[in-house]
Amino acid sequence: MTGSLELSFSARLALFFFKQLGHRMYSPYLTLPITRGLFIEGACNTQQSLKKATRWVNTADLANVSTSLVQNIFILAGQSNMSGRGGVTNHGQNGIVNETWDGTIPPECQSNPNILRLSAGFTWVEAQEPLHQDIDLGKVCGVGPGMSFANSVLEKDPSFGVISLVPCAIGGTNISEWVRGGVLYNQMIRRTEAALQGGGKLQALLWYQGESDTQTLEDAKLYKFRLKRLFKNVRRDLQSPTLPVIQVALASSLGPYKEQVRKAQLGINLPNVRTVDAKGLPVGMDYVHIITLAQVHLGQMLADAFLQTQTTQAVLLPIQTETTQTSNAPKRCSNFVLDVLLGPFR
Repeated sequence: MTGSLELSFSARLALFFFKQLGHRMYSPYLTLPITRGLFIEGACNTQQSLKKATRWVNTADLANVSTSLVQNIFILAGQSNMSGRGGVTNHGQNGIVNETWDGTIPPECQSNPNILRLSAGFTWVEAQEPLHQDIDLGKVCGVGPGMSFANSVLEKDPSFGVISLVPCAIGGTNISEWVRGGVLYNQMIRRTEAALQGGGKLQALLWYQGESDTQTLEDAKLYKFRLKRLFKNVRRDLQSPTLPVIQVALASSLGPYKEQVRKAQLGINLPNVRTVDAKGLPVGMDYVHIITLAQVHLGQMLADAFLQTQTTQAVLLPIQTETTQTSNAPKRCSNFVLDVLLGPFR
């Protein structure tokens, strides 16, 4: 819909929900092989079949994706809402999981020759949703904030150069699983070091995690300590003591201790750590994963927070970027539509 780009975020969300209520789109999740070459996948469109055309490009043609420009490397880490579940629906019943991704890629998340992704095989490929399809294995991945973030940065600063994303997020993980020396932490460091081998600059860590830590009071109480330790360790091991960290404060939870974890996230007082507050972004029918258009909005918020770190050479103190909030509870689809439609009359 060509006019959708001019609609407000709330109006687009309302249209999205009406579309979903009017008909369901079931699409198989496709996994493409990882190879040693550079490949560019064709975009999916739910109005067509989900066949993906793959164009193979010799690595000698990397100049075609502007790698002569400065590569700006960003780590994407955390759990499922960073990995991306936008557009993923569970059609299973009686506890049986049967998830599919609807294949919808918003305009803000379309591929761009100046946005690359480090594949599971440590190969730079042109980035395309789902960014974590070969990283967050065993899950059905959908739209996350990464592509919206990258496109937003390039839109606001066309001279920024090539953006190189390093996906590392794994769904369902507790922050204790990201401890220094653990499998997930080591993989993140190893992938980032590999990304830096070809040159470029490590620009920031984008971190969205914590839903799993809301399940027990002990994990919630320890969250702030563990989070600060993680950020310090990443900076030390990557030899980047002032590395900007843009973290996301929770929009949803898996347990009853969400506010304790959010308080920990919002209370981080490390230099060069900025917090984007996802509270109020609408979640899907599982009450946990934010929907596609919310991921688009989150990516733009992350981009704004990152670009603010580029406006000064001074060490930045923590700030929070918040969403508009009308309720303390995550919004289900039906409630959010009612709020949009009835808001002017309340």
